[in-house]
Amino acid sequence: MTEGDSFGHIVLDHQRAWATHGFTGTASDLVAQQSLVHAWIARWGAHPDQPILLGVGDATNQNTGWLTARDLDRQSKQVALRLIAFGLKAADRIAMSCLPCVDLIVLHIAAMRAGLTVVPINTAFTDKEVKNILAEAHAKLFVSDRVDSAEFDGVPSTDLRLELLPQETPQAHQQIEHRNTLLRTDYPAMLLFTSGTTGRPKGAVLSHGNLLASAQALVTAWSWTPTDRLVLSLPLFHMHGLGVGVHGTLLAGASAVVLPSFSVEGVFDAIAQHDATLMFGVPTMWVRILASTRVAELGKLRLCVSGSAPLAATVWNGLAERGGQHIIERYGMTETVMLTSNPYEGNRCPGAVGLPLPGVEVRLTQYSTEGTKDGIGEIEVRGPNVFGGYLASGQPNASNGLVDGWFATGDLGRVDHDGYLSIVGRSKDLVISGGYNVYPNDVEEVIRTHMVVFDCAVVGEPSDEWGETVVAFVIAKPGRTIDVDELSAFCRSNLANYQTPKRIVVVDDFPRNALGKVMKADLRLINASREELR
Repeated sequence: MTEGDSFGHIVLDHQRAWATHGFTGTASDLVAQQSLVHAWIARWGAHPDQPILLGVGDATNQNTGWLTARDLDRQSKQVALRLIAFGLKAADRIAMSCLPCVDLIVLHIAAMRAGLTVVPINTAFTDKEVKNILAEAHAKLFVSDRVDSAEFDGVPSTDLRLELLPQETPQAHQQIEHRNTLLRTDYPAMLLFTSGTTGRPKGAVLSHGNLLASAQALVTAWSWTPTDRLVLSLPLFHMHGLGVGVHGTLLAGASAVVLPSFSVEGVFDAIAQHDATLMFGVPTMWVRILASTRVAELGKLRLCVSGSAPLAATVWNGLAERGGQHIIERYGMTETVMLTSNPYEGNRCPGAVGLPLPGVEVRLTQYSTEGTKDGIGEIEVRGPNVFGGYLASGQPNASNGLVDGWFATGDLGRVDHDGYLSIVGRSKDLVISGGYNVYPNDVEEVIRTHMVVFDCAVVGEPSDEWGETVVAFVIAKPGRTIDVDELSAFCRSNLANYQTPKRIVVVDDFPRNALGKVMKADLRLINASREELR
């Protein structure tokens, strides 16, 4: 399912991959409806009584009971009219930083209906970080749980009660019809700031076409139907919760039970009480679910999906054995929404992120050069899901590094004989020791198989002799103690000499972002600080 080209790339067979996902059309078919808003409104009109959203366990939620399609259409339009009456112009940016709830989703839809650009902000950010994003985004309104006045650092601000906004006006009714005509594939829909795991966050501008193409690809690939019901316990400031969970649910005409935060008991209670069929999570969630005495209840679900960070093969196997779920792993980025997925029908390979999703082309760069004889190269992608550029001086920057539509992800990958893609690390995380390439994920997967290791993260540290040497940070399983000498011997027996960590450091936890992804830049700083103190 791969081939080479004249430039030495490994090119994944996207046509065969799309067919495996059940898609027989072309990339342009994914954006035929121009925007998610148009698709949603059409579906709500056709099935007005369909239950769509239910908020659970959120005392601040103004919506009680199930919101039907008719309710969602009416409420989101009312809020859109109020945003327009407030004076927000087409393509103005509205920042949001709220805990997950139905009211936040209504606001998100309303902002898109009003032709605004949504700027989700991590609820864990400090006030200083929030102020930086508001300034860089040139936000015209800030809606947040944290504000207690009508202004936040000079930006008009309110909470989800929207008390700052006026009621709708006749002029707003006229304008919303015009705004609806603007919502085409190239119109800006969201401005998301990257996670910053490898440096300062950057603002990526995503269009209505980007969001529609990716959501439509997932609906097709995962056989998402109106009978599905998602347990949504992910944050709604990130593409996983918004671009997959919310957008996919609404496009499929399905329903979602929205939890204010993740808890193992809350998830299992929602599955049992609301006849759920879907659950999406990040690896941290799946680890905690696997440790639960209720893990067998996962068997009630039709589909479980993991993303945002690598899922350890030991966890995948444990969920299969004890939970009856062969988790689908997928791969996405802020700049591209979703890119690949293991197939719904067919082999789901633990540790792999699968095949290109409908509309997406994938290749690995410079396969034939000396540095990639091991079959590993940087992942590049192309398709209607790929963003148009990063923010620069308040405006999208056309010179975003795309070459003939291809975007270099910065991730390193390899492809197996079935055409399944696996991610072996970030290019910035690659460790070169004695002239050999060490891919952190390869080392981490081996160390995680040790009986007392709960998790592992590998980084490189400078070495006068080797250029870099491998350092492994490890966390012990609860109630267990790691013997560093014994673990070192285990590594020497199971890894090549150049892959074997020269140092093993036992820690209680890793620095992580809100979705559980290890912040290796911070880990390197911790490592450097430890060395200075020695």
